[in-house]
Amino acid sequence: MMQKFTDRGRSFRPAMLTATILVATHPTFAADHLDTPSVIADPRADIGDLFAWTSYDGRRLHLAMTLVGHTFSDQLEYTFHIDSGKRFGQTVATTSIVCRVDKSQAVDCKAGDIDVAKGDASNAKGLESRDKRFRVFAGLRDDPFYNNVKGTRDAYGVAAAAMISGSAVDAAGCPAFGASEVASILEKWRHTDGGPAKNFLAGWTPASLVVSVDLQAVNKGGTMLAVWATTARGQTQIDRMGRPLTGNALLGSFSDEEVSDRLKERYNSATPATGAEFIPEMQKTLAIYDGFDGHCGDQLLADGKTQSPSRYRALATLLADDRLWINSEASLCGEFFSVELAAVAHDDSMMIFCGGRTPNDDAIDVYRSLLSMGKAKGIDDGVDRDERQHSSSEFPFLAAP
Repeated sequence: MMQKFTDRGRSFRPAMLTATILVATHPTFAADHLDTPSVIADPRADIGDLFAWTSYDGRRLHLAMTLVGHTFSDQLEYTFHIDSGKRFGQTVATTSIVCRVDKSQAVDCKAGDIDVAKGDASNAKGLESRDKRFRVFAGLRDDPFYNNVKGTRDAYGVAAAAMISGSAVDAAGCPAFGASEVASILEKWRHTDGGPAKNFLAGWTPASLVVSVDLQAVNKGGTMLAVWATTARGQTQIDRMGRPLTGNALLGSFSDEEVSDRLKERYNSATPATGAEFIPEMQKTLAIYDGFDGHCGDQLLADGKTQSPSRYRALATLLADDRLWINSEASLCGEFFSVELAAVAHDDSMMIFCGGRTPNDDAIDVYRSLLSMGKAKGIDDGVDRDERQHSSSEFPFLAAP
Protein backbone atom coordinates (compact mmCIF):
# COMPACT_ATOMS: atom_id res chain seq x y z
CA MET A 1 0.00 0.00 0.00
CA MET A 2 1.33 3.41 -0.97
CA GLN A 3 0.94 6.60 1.03
CA LYS A 4 1.67 10.24 0.29
CA PHE A 5 4.88 11.79 1.58
CA THR A 6 4.45 15.49 2.33
CA ASP A 7 5.95 17.83 4.89
CA ARG A 8 2.57 19.14 6.21
CA GLY A 9 4.43 21.54 8.48
CA ARG A 10 6.18 18.73 10.41
CA SER A 11 9.56 19.47 11.96
CA PHE A 12 11.55 16.59 10.42
CA ARG A 13 13.28 16.86 7.05
CA PRO A 14 12.99 14.11 4.40
CA ALA A 15 16.14 12.04 3.98
CA MET A 16 17.32 13.42 0.68
CA LEU A 17 16.46 17.00 1.63
CA THR A 18 18.68 16.63 4.68
CA ALA A 19 21.46 15.23 2.51
CA THR A 20 21.01 18.05 0.00
CA ILE A 21 21.34 20.70 2.68
CA LEU A 22 24.39 19.07 4.22
CA VAL A 23 26.18 18.50 0.91
CA ALA A 24 25.47 22.06 -0.16
CA THR A 25 26.74 23.68 3.03
CA HIS A 26 29.56 21.43 4.24
CA PRO A 27 32.99 21.64 2.56
CA THR A 28 33.20 18.17 1.04
CA PHE A 29 36.72 16.79 0.74
CA ALA A 30 36.47 13.00 0.83
CA ALA A 31 34.22 9.95 0.84
CA ASP A 32 33.66 10.39 4.57
CA HIS A 33 32.30 13.87 4.00
CA LEU A 34 29.33 14.65 6.20
CA ASP A 35 31.03 14.29 9.56
CA THR A 36 30.27 15.53 13.06
CA PRO A 37 31.46 18.77 14.67
CA SER A 38 33.93 17.00 16.97
CA VAL A 39 35.63 15.36 14.00
CA ILE A 40 35.51 18.44 11.80
CA ALA A 41 37.08 20.46 14.64
CA ASP A 42 40.43 18.75 14.01
CA PRO A 43 40.89 17.81 10.33
CA ARG A 44 44.00 15.87 11.33
CA ALA A 45 41.71 13.37 13.07
CA ASP A 46 39.16 13.27 10.25
CA ILE A 47 39.61 10.17 8.07
CA GLY A 48 38.75 11.02 4.49
CA ASP A 49 39.21 7.66 2.80
CA LEU A 50 40.48 4.15 3.38
CA PHE A 51 41.97 1.88 0.74
CA ALA A 52 43.07 -1.76 1.10
CA TRP A 53 44.00 -4.40 -1.48
CA THR A 54 46.47 -7.21 -2.14
CA SER A 55 49.66 -7.07 -4.20
CA TYR A 56 49.98 -8.67 -7.63
CA ASP A 57 52.38 -11.31 -6.29
CA GLY A 58 49.93 -12.30 -3.55
CA ARG A 59 52.43 -11.63 -0.77
CA ARG A 60 51.47 -8.25 0.66
CA LEU A 61 48.51 -6.21 1.82
CA HIS A 62 48.53 -2.56 0.76
CA LEU A 63 46.83 0.02 2.99
CA ALA A 64 46.23 3.75 2.63
CA MET A 65 44.46 6.23 4.90
CA THR A 66 43.93 9.85 3.90
CA LEU A 67 43.17 12.62 6.39
CA VAL A 68 41.08 15.67 5.61
CA GLY A 69 43.83 17.79 7.17
CA HIS A 70 47.17 18.46 5.50
CA THR A 71 49.24 17.43 8.51
CA PHE A 72 49.36 14.76 11.21
CA SER A 73 48.93 15.39 14.93
CA ASP A 74 51.43 14.19 17.50
CA GLN A 75 48.49 13.81 19.91
CA LEU A 76 46.75 11.14 17.83
CA GLU A 77 47.12 7.48 16.99
CA TYR A 78 46.36 6.42 13.42
CA THR A 79 45.42 2.76 13.23
CA PHE A 80 44.72 0.17 10.54
CA HIS A 81 42.74 -2.74 11.99
CA ILE A 82 43.12 -5.99 10.02
CA ASP A 83 40.66 -8.66 11.17
CA SER A 84 41.08 -12.14 9.72
CA GLY A 85 39.09 -15.34 9.40
CA LYS A 86 38.39 -18.25 7.09
CA ARG A 87 35.14 -16.99 5.55
CA PHE A 88 33.25 -13.79 4.80
CA GLY A 89 31.47 -12.30 7.80
CA GLN A 90 33.42 -14.20 10.43
CA THR A 91 36.79 -13.06 11.80
CA VAL A 92 38.63 -14.57 14.74
CA ALA A 93 41.90 -12.64 14.99
CA THR A 94 43.05 -9.04 14.70
CA THR A 95 46.35 -7.35 13.91
CA SER A 96 46.55 -3.59 14.37
CA ILE A 97 49.11 -1.35 12.71
CA VAL A 98 49.31 1.68 14.99
CA CYS A 99 51.22 4.81 13.95
CA ARG A 100 52.10 8.03 15.72
CA VAL A 101 53.71 11.02 14.01
CA ASP A 102 55.76 13.42 16.13
CA LYS A 103 56.17 17.17 15.70
CA SER A 104 59.10 16.64 13.35
CA GLN A 105 56.81 14.36 11.30
CA ALA A 106 58.87 11.26 12.12
CA VAL A 107 56.76 8.12 12.48
CA ASP A 108 56.60 5.40 15.11
CA CYS A 109 54.59 2.48 13.73
CA LYS A 110 53.97 -0.91 15.30
CA ALA A 111 52.44 -3.91 13.54
CA GLY A 112 51.07 -5.80 16.53
CA ASP A 113 53.98 -7.45 18.31
CA ILE A 114 55.55 -8.44 14.99
CA ASP A 115 57.60 -5.45 13.82
CA VAL A 116 58.22 -1.71 14.27
CA ALA A 117 59.32 1.22 12.11
CA LYS A 118 60.70 4.48 13.50
CA GLY A 119 62.05 7.48 11.64
CA ASP A 120 61.47 9.69 8.63
CA ALA A 121 58.84 8.17 6.33
CA SER A 122 58.25 11.23 4.14
CA ASN A 123 60.38 10.02 1.21
CA ALA A 124 58.37 8.43 -1.59
CA LYS A 125 60.27 5.17 -1.04
CA GLY A 126 58.96 5.14 2.51
CA LEU A 127 60.59 3.70 5.62
CA GLU A 128 61.23 -0.03 5.98
CA SER A 129 60.50 -1.62 9.34
CA ARG A 130 63.17 -3.15 11.57
CA ASP A 131 62.50 -6.73 10.49
CA LYS A 132 61.42 -5.80 6.96
CA ARG A 133 57.84 -6.99 7.48
CA PHE A 134 56.27 -3.70 6.37
CA ARG A 135 57.02 -0.35 4.74
CA VAL A 136 55.38 2.96 5.69
CA PHE A 137 54.98 6.39 4.09
CA ALA A 138 53.59 9.50 5.80
CA GLY A 139 53.16 12.77 3.93
CA LEU A 140 51.11 14.72 1.41
CA ARG A 141 49.73 12.91 -1.64
CA ASP A 142 47.07 13.59 -4.23
CA ASP A 143 43.63 12.42 -3.09
CA PRO A 144 42.62 9.46 -5.30
CA PHE A 145 38.94 9.78 -4.42
CA TYR A 146 36.82 11.34 -7.17
CA ASN A 147 33.19 12.35 -6.95
CA ASN A 148 30.76 14.67 -8.72
CA VAL A 149 29.46 16.24 -5.53
CA LYS A 150 27.47 19.01 -7.21
CA GLY A 151 25.74 16.56 -9.54
CA THR A 152 24.88 14.35 -6.59
CA ARG A 153 23.47 17.35 -4.73
CA ASP A 154 21.29 18.25 -7.70
CA ALA A 155 20.05 14.66 -8.06
CA TYR A 156 19.15 14.54 -4.38
CA GLY A 157 17.40 17.88 -4.83
CA VAL A 158 15.10 16.42 -7.49
CA ALA A 159 14.26 13.48 -5.20
CA ALA A 160 13.65 15.77 -2.23
CA ALA A 161 11.35 18.05 -4.22
CA ALA A 162 9.34 15.07 -5.47
CA MET A 163 8.97 13.69 -1.96
CA ILE A 164 7.90 17.00 -0.48
CA SER A 165 5.37 17.55 -3.26
CA GLY A 166 3.67 14.28 -2.42
CA SER A 167 5.35 11.27 -4.01
CA ALA A 168 3.78 8.07 -2.74
CA VAL A 169 5.89 5.79 -0.55
CA ASP A 170 5.22 2.14 0.19
CA ALA A 171 5.02 0.58 3.65
CA ALA A 172 8.78 -0.11 3.58
CA GLY A 173 9.54 3.60 3.07
CA CYS A 174 10.50 3.45 -0.63
CA PRO A 175 9.29 6.44 -2.70
CA ALA A 176 7.53 5.85 -6.02
CA PHE A 177 9.21 8.41 -8.27
CA GLY A 178 7.64 8.93 -11.67
CA ALA A 179 9.44 8.19 -14.93
CA SER A 180 10.24 11.86 -15.54
CA GLU A 181 11.55 12.27 -12.00
CA VAL A 182 13.78 9.20 -12.31
CA ALA A 183 15.11 10.45 -15.62
CA SER A 184 15.85 13.84 -14.07
CA ILE A 185 17.60 12.29 -11.06
CA LEU A 186 19.90 10.19 -13.25
CA GLU A 187 20.53 13.06 -15.66
CA LYS A 188 21.40 15.54 -12.90
CA TRP A 189 23.75 12.96 -11.37
CA ARG A 190 25.81 12.80 -14.55
CA HIS A 191 26.39 16.55 -14.86
CA THR A 192 27.78 19.50 -12.93
CA ASP A 193 25.75 22.70 -13.09
CA GLY A 194 24.13 21.37 -16.26
CA GLY A 195 27.46 20.83 -18.03
CA PRO A 196 30.07 18.06 -18.14
CA ALA A 197 30.64 16.31 -14.83
CA LYS A 198 33.51 17.65 -12.71
CA ASN A 199 35.43 16.10 -9.86
CA PHE A 200 34.80 18.30 -6.83
CA LEU A 201 38.00 17.02 -5.21
CA ALA A 202 40.40 17.78 -8.06
CA GLY A 203 43.77 18.92 -6.71
CA TRP A 204 43.06 18.03 -3.07
CA THR A 205 46.24 16.92 -1.26
CA PRO A 206 45.51 15.31 2.13
CA ALA A 207 48.00 13.99 4.65
CA SER A 208 48.31 10.31 3.76
CA LEU A 209 49.48 7.29 5.71
CA VAL A 210 50.44 4.34 3.51
CA VAL A 211 51.56 0.87 4.61
CA SER A 212 52.56 -2.24 2.66
CA VAL A 213 52.75 -5.28 4.96
CA ASP A 214 53.48 -8.99 4.56
CA LEU A 215 50.21 -10.90 4.40
CA GLN A 216 51.57 -13.55 6.73
CA ALA A 217 51.93 -10.88 9.40
CA VAL A 218 48.22 -10.01 9.37
CA ASN A 219 46.29 -13.17 8.40
CA LYS A 220 46.57 -15.09 11.68
CA GLY A 221 42.89 -16.06 11.61
CA GLY A 222 42.62 -16.93 7.94
CA THR A 223 42.90 -15.53 4.44
CA MET A 224 39.63 -13.55 4.50
CA LEU A 225 40.49 -10.08 5.78
CA ALA A 226 38.30 -7.22 7.01
CA VAL A 227 39.98 -3.82 7.24
CA TRP A 228 38.91 -0.64 9.02
CA ALA A 229 40.73 2.45 10.25
CA THR A 230 40.50 4.72 13.29
CA THR A 231 41.96 7.87 14.77
CA ALA A 232 42.16 8.17 18.55
CA ARG A 233 43.40 10.51 21.25
CA GLY A 234 44.41 8.40 24.22
CA GLN A 235 41.56 6.00 24.93
CA THR A 236 39.05 8.11 23.00
CA GLN A 237 38.28 6.98 19.46
CA ILE A 238 37.49 10.05 17.36
CA ASP A 239 36.77 8.76 13.88
CA ARG A 240 36.51 5.48 12.03
CA MET A 241 36.00 4.34 8.47
CA GLY A 242 35.61 1.20 6.41
CA ARG A 243 33.64 1.52 3.19
CA PRO A 244 33.13 4.93 1.58
CA LEU A 245 30.00 6.89 2.59
CA THR A 246 28.46 4.28 4.89
CA GLY A 247 28.80 6.08 8.22
CA ASN A 248 27.72 9.50 7.03
CA ALA A 249 25.42 8.92 4.06
CA LEU A 250 23.22 6.35 5.78
CA LEU A 251 22.82 7.75 9.28
CA GLY A 252 20.66 10.54 10.66
CA SER A 253 18.93 11.30 7.40
CA PHE A 254 15.48 11.61 8.99
CA SER A 255 16.67 13.60 11.99
CA ASP A 256 17.43 17.22 12.66
CA GLU A 257 21.09 18.22 12.71
CA GLU A 258 21.51 17.88 16.48
CA VAL A 259 20.06 14.37 16.60
CA SER A 260 22.00 13.39 13.49
CA ASP A 261 25.27 14.59 14.99
CA ARG A 262 24.69 12.59 18.18
CA LEU A 263 23.98 9.47 16.15
CA LYS A 264 27.12 9.89 14.05
CA GLU A 265 29.22 10.64 17.13
CA ARG A 266 28.16 7.25 18.51
CA TYR A 267 28.96 5.63 15.19
CA ASN A 268 32.44 7.18 15.04
CA SER A 269 33.23 5.88 18.53
CA ALA A 270 31.79 2.41 17.87
CA THR A 271 33.35 -0.68 16.30
CA PRO A 272 32.12 -3.14 13.68
CA ALA A 273 31.27 -5.52 16.51
CA THR A 274 28.88 -2.96 18.03
CA GLY A 275 27.31 -1.79 14.78
CA ALA A 276 23.93 -3.47 15.22
CA GLU A 277 22.37 -0.44 16.92
CA PHE A 278 22.62 1.50 13.64
CA ILE A 279 20.73 -1.03 11.52
CA PRO A 280 17.21 0.48 11.98
CA GLU A 281 18.41 3.97 11.00
CA MET A 282 20.24 2.65 7.95
CA GLN A 283 17.09 0.84 6.82
CA LYS A 284 15.28 4.18 6.53
CA THR A 285 17.83 5.72 4.19
CA LEU A 286 18.28 2.54 2.17
CA ALA A 287 14.56 2.71 1.43
CA ILE A 288 15.03 6.11 -0.21
CA TYR A 289 17.99 4.95 -2.29
CA ASP A 290 15.96 1.97 -3.47
CA GLY A 291 13.52 4.29 -5.23
CA PHE A 292 16.06 6.24 -7.28
CA ASP A 293 15.71 3.94 -10.30
CA GLY A 294 11.91 3.98 -10.18
CA HIS A 295 11.61 0.43 -8.82
CA CYS A 296 11.13 -0.49 -5.18
CA GLY A 297 12.49 -3.80 -3.96
CA ASP A 298 15.35 -4.29 -6.42
CA GLN A 299 18.10 -3.02 -4.11
CA LEU A 300 20.85 -5.51 -3.25
CA LEU A 301 19.47 -8.05 -0.74
CA ALA A 302 16.08 -6.30 -0.60
CA ASP A 303 13.12 -8.59 0.00
CA GLY A 304 10.70 -7.26 -2.58
CA LYS A 305 7.82 -9.20 -1.07
CA THR A 306 8.17 -7.59 2.36
CA GLN A 307 6.01 -4.51 2.92
CA SER A 308 7.86 -3.11 5.95
CA PRO A 309 11.23 -1.48 6.69
CA SER A 310 12.59 -4.98 7.37
CA ARG A 311 12.80 -5.28 3.59
CA TYR A 312 16.18 -3.55 3.94
CA ARG A 313 17.43 -5.26 7.08
CA ALA A 314 19.78 -7.71 5.33
CA LEU A 315 21.70 -4.96 3.52
CA ALA A 316 21.65 -2.65 6.55
CA THR A 317 23.14 -5.48 8.63
CA LEU A 318 25.90 -6.03 6.07
CA LEU A 319 26.70 -2.32 5.88
CA ALA A 320 26.63 -1.74 9.64
CA ASP A 321 29.66 -4.04 9.83
CA ASP A 322 31.62 -1.28 8.16
CA ARG A 323 34.79 -3.01 7.00
CA LEU A 324 36.54 -3.43 3.65
CA TRP A 325 36.49 -7.19 2.97
CA ILE A 326 39.44 -8.72 1.14
CA ASN A 327 39.97 -12.22 -0.18
CA SER A 328 43.75 -12.33 0.22
CA GLU A 329 43.96 -15.57 -1.76
CA ALA A 330 43.20 -13.43 -4.83
CA SER A 331 45.66 -10.94 -6.26
CA LEU A 332 43.46 -9.58 -9.04
CA CYS A 333 41.91 -6.40 -7.62
CA GLY A 334 39.94 -3.43 -8.90
CA GLU A 335 36.35 -4.58 -8.31
CA PHE A 336 34.88 -2.82 -5.28
CA PHE A 337 32.40 -4.89 -3.22
CA SER A 338 33.36 -8.08 -5.07
CA VAL A 339 33.83 -10.17 -1.92
CA GLU A 340 30.35 -9.22 -0.69
CA LEU A 341 28.78 -9.92 -4.08
CA ALA A 342 30.47 -13.32 -4.28
CA ALA A 343 29.30 -14.22 -0.78
CA VAL A 344 25.81 -12.79 -0.36
CA ALA A 345 24.65 -12.46 -3.97
CA HIS A 346 26.28 -15.76 -5.00
CA ASP A 347 27.97 -14.09 -7.95
CA ASP A 348 30.70 -16.58 -8.83
CA SER A 349 32.22 -14.20 -11.38
CA MET A 350 33.38 -12.01 -8.46
CA MET A 351 35.32 -14.77 -6.72
CA ILE A 352 38.47 -14.13 -8.74
CA PHE A 353 38.83 -10.60 -7.35
CA CYS A 354 40.42 -9.57 -4.06
CA GLY A 355 37.74 -7.01 -3.20
CA GLY A 356 38.75 -4.21 -0.84
CA ARG A 357 39.29 -0.89 -2.55
CA THR A 358 42.20 0.22 -4.74
CA PRO A 359 43.05 3.90 -5.39
CA ASN A 360 41.59 3.60 -8.90
CA ASP A 361 38.22 1.98 -8.07
CA ASP A 362 35.08 3.90 -9.03
CA ALA A 363 33.70 2.82 -5.68
CA ILE A 364 31.03 5.51 -5.39
CA ASP A 365 29.23 4.53 -8.60
CA VAL A 366 29.29 0.86 -7.56
CA TYR A 367 28.01 1.68 -4.09
CA ARG A 368 25.13 3.82 -5.29
CA SER A 369 24.18 1.37 -8.05
CA LEU A 370 23.93 -1.49 -5.54
CA LEU A 371 21.83 0.66 -3.20
CA SER A 372 19.47 1.66 -5.99
CA MET A 373 19.44 -1.12 -8.57
CA GLY A 374 20.99 -4.12 -6.86
CA LYS A 375 23.81 -4.37 -9.39
CA ALA A 376 27.31 -2.92 -9.68
CA LYS A 377 26.53 -0.64 -12.63
CA GLY A 378 23.67 1.72 -13.39
CA ILE A 379 24.16 4.92 -11.37
CA ASP A 380 26.85 7.07 -12.98
CA ASP A 381 27.98 10.47 -11.66
CA GLY A 382 29.88 11.20 -14.88
CA VAL A 383 33.33 11.17 -13.23
CA ASP A 384 35.04 7.89 -14.07
CA ARG A 385 38.63 8.54 -12.99
CA ASP A 386 40.85 10.90 -11.05
CA GLU A 387 42.86 13.61 -12.79
CA ARG A 388 46.09 12.01 -11.57
CA GLN A 389 47.33 8.50 -12.24
CA HIS A 390 47.55 6.37 -9.11
CA SER A 391 49.16 2.95 -8.85
CA SER A 392 48.02 -0.36 -7.42
CA SER A 393 51.55 -1.75 -7.47
CA GLU A 394 54.15 1.01 -7.02
CA PHE A 395 54.64 2.28 -3.46
CA PRO A 396 53.34 4.66 -2.10
CA PHE A 397 50.54 4.11 -4.65
CA LEU A 398 48.92 7.56 -4.34
CA ALA A 399 50.17 10.13 -6.85
CA ALA A 400 52.51 12.90 -5.72
CA PRO A 401 50.79 16.22 -5.00
